[in-house]
Amino acid sequence: MKKLNLRLFRIIKYSKGQFISVTVIVTVALSIFLCFTISTENINDAIDIFYEETNFAHIQIDLAKITQRGLEEIKSIKGIKEAQLRISIDVPLETGSKDEKVTIRLISIPENNIGINKLYLTGGKKIALRNDGIILLKQFALDRSFAIGDIIAPYINGRTYQMEVRDIAYSPEYVYLMESEQSLMPSSGKFGVGFVNEEFAQGIYGEKGCYNEALITLYDGADDEEVIKNLEKVLDKYRIKGITKRENQISNRMLSEKLNGFEKISKVLPILFLGVAGLVIVIVLSRMISNDRMAIGVLKALGYSSSMVLFHYLKYAVMIGVSGLVIGNILGLLLSKMLTDVFILYFNIPLIPVKIRFVYIIYSIIITVIFCVVSGFIGGRKALKIAPADAMLPEPPKSGKHIFLERVALVWKNLTFSWKLVIKNIFRNKRRFALLVLGLALAYGINTVPQYMLDAVTAMFSIQYNEYQKMDYIIEFKKPMSEKALGDLKHLVKSRDMEPRLEYPFDLKNGLKEQPANIIGVPTDTFFLEFRDTDNNKVTLSSNGIFITESLAKILDVGKGDKITIKNYLPGKKDMVVEINNVIKQYLGANAYMNLKAMQNNLAERKMITGAAAFSDKNLKEDLKDAEGISTVLAIEDIKMSFEEYLDIIVIVTRLYMLFGGILSFVLIYNSTIISLSERRMELASLRVMGFDKKDIFILMAKENIIMAIMAIILGIPFGIGMIISMAETFSSDIITFPIILTYKNFLFAGAATILFAVIAQIATWKKVRDLNFIDALKSRIS
Repeated sequence: MKKLNLRLFRIIKYSKGQFISVTVIVTVALSIFLCFTISTENINDAIDIFYEETNFAHIQIDLAKITQRGLEEIKSIKGIKEAQLRISIDVPLETGSKDEKVTIRLISIPENNIGINKLYLTGGKKIALRNDGIILLKQFALDRSFAIGDIIAPYINGRTYQMEVRDIAYSPEYVYLMESEQSLMPSSGKFGVGFVNEEFAQGIYGEKGCYNEALITLYDGADDEEVIKNLEKVLDKYRIKGITKRENQISNRMLSEKLNGFEKISKVLPILFLGVAGLVIVIVLSRMISNDRMAIGVLKALGYSSSMVLFHYLKYAVMIGVSGLVIGNILGLLLSKMLTDVFILYFNIPLIPVKIRFVYIIYSIIITVIFCVVSGFIGGRKALKIAPADAMLPEPPKSGKHIFLERVALVWKNLTFSWKLVIKNIFRNKRRFALLVLGLALAYGINTVPQYMLDAVTAMFSIQYNEYQKMDYIIEFKKPMSEKALGDLKHLVKSRDMEPRLEYPFDLKNGLKEQPANIIGVPTDTFFLEFRDTDNNKVTLSSNGIFITESLAKILDVGKGDKITIKNYLPGKKDMVVEINNVIKQYLGANAYMNLKAMQNNLAERKMITGAAAFSDKNLKEDLKDAEGISTVLAIEDIKMSFEEYLDIIVIVTRLYMLFGGILSFVLIYNSTIISLSERRMELASLRVMGFDKKDIFILMAKENIIMAIMAIILGIPFGIGMIISMAETFSSDIITFPIILTYKNFLFAGAATILFAVIAQIATWKKVRDLNFIDALKSRIS
């Protein structure tokens, strides 16, 4: 082994604590990078394969009623490859408990499971469904512990049907199981999907030969916008309720948004960690070269060139990178397998290929080499300037000078001797101290994320369903009804209050930007909804114009006073240009709101409503299960319960962020203390002669770190605010808007976490202080 390589390993052995701590940061960075990138690639591949095998629809049309004649008209449109009709109905499911409210969506499928949106059957065999048979969606079957051969009891049109579970299946349109956009997250066991034969579906639908949904696939290269325009013309007489493209289909949309969030994490966090690792490498190498000054002089005198000496120290940084790379890649691959398994449970995908994506391993090598080599060069370039003759002499001490605090007599005179030493040492190494404070401030910024995430998610649901939306139930009719139906509904159920509601899907356009969204018509004096503008002021719906949510305004790039076009699918109704009266806050969902009368007159039908909102302490799902004309009853309490079930996942994510911030805090404080001990050995030895014991020396070092931590917390507050704003923007989507919440509790929590990890790091340095040989330090002094 070459002598310089042997010396390198001795340096690593001597400074193993520092070496390991920086390696841990590199390991964490690469683990996060590989874990999230490989897992998301696995999911994306699985989704593409699943969609292709099941022939997932490019376009779905919801209609009031359509016949086989309408299907032929659809097939005649240029660009359409396949088209099929089906029936979809939401009904209650009997569970044996009156307090439990479960909804099951019954969807008709063609014979032999052919055509569009084919099911992936877990039984593996094609089955002929009888009228008393049903195929259940996999996730719902798991949530309710249903198995093949079990009997379930949907309650349809006043009658309970006993249906045998013939198979369990995956469906491309329910990869992410949600009842509707109002649900916002999966309801564990509260909502499910069952697939029945066409004969049974038409029997319960009540109109033979009629359907309420159409599925369409397109030829490659077909213009979907042109196809949709032609569909609107052809199907106008069939009363279109909505047209949904694949990218806007709720399951596919939610899946895409979640995967985008993971991709952003895989890019941001590794860069932050590698940046801190690079910072520590620069500081460690810079100090190491100062300590090795005489050894460097000897090496150069023996014939080693400056570039060879630089390369020697550069290899220290490379060794950190290589160690972190090997461990990080292995750990990242293992974690990617675990995360992929979690995805399998979380998403309804039958098979996810777990592959080793070598391209990302290559990316990790390139990124690590760049960071470590650049950091090593910056930290080691000082070795180039050392001349052999000068290096044989110890580095001349820095010229002493008074610091500005010494001029403030009132302060300086009241400081103890140890505090004066601490402050003097800080000003002696201002650049290094500033870099460490900067790194620790970044760690503090990361520590603000856990509490923010918890506060933000809790606030979203609390404000949304206690302030912005105050109803207990949203009742939807099977078809639009006269406003008089509200009176009949009030007689059917015991409700403290009830008001009409009109809701239809439309496409909102601003120039080339277009977004599908539901417009909800409510009375001007609605007491179920509270509207607040972006400045948090209460606003009231006017008799004309429209309110749109913040997320919708961002997508369309519009604001208050701008005009947008509403594309109307309803028969006999034209597109409408309307002015935006206000942009309103709404954390969950992306909707627009209009005055009920204005919406009836301009967009829908006069004096017609599609549902109602209600206050009630009773179980309206149970009370309305026999009511004719009721499609669904959405209980806000069910949404809240779903949120509480998923809160545990959010807590786990926040704790991971705390761990990341803690690792950074630990590494920075630990390395700062070790470097300080190394360069101040003679000074500390002198203090021992003066009567300081090892505990006093330890406290002296701790005081310096306390000042560093306090300054980092102060500087870290802007970092924390920036991190919170960045997180809010990263995880906000078309459907969910994360509020920016800045509370004293959050910043105090982050400060406490930063100090806690700093204390742990300080305790970890006690052994170094205890083992430091102060006698040898004094002997090595050159007089």
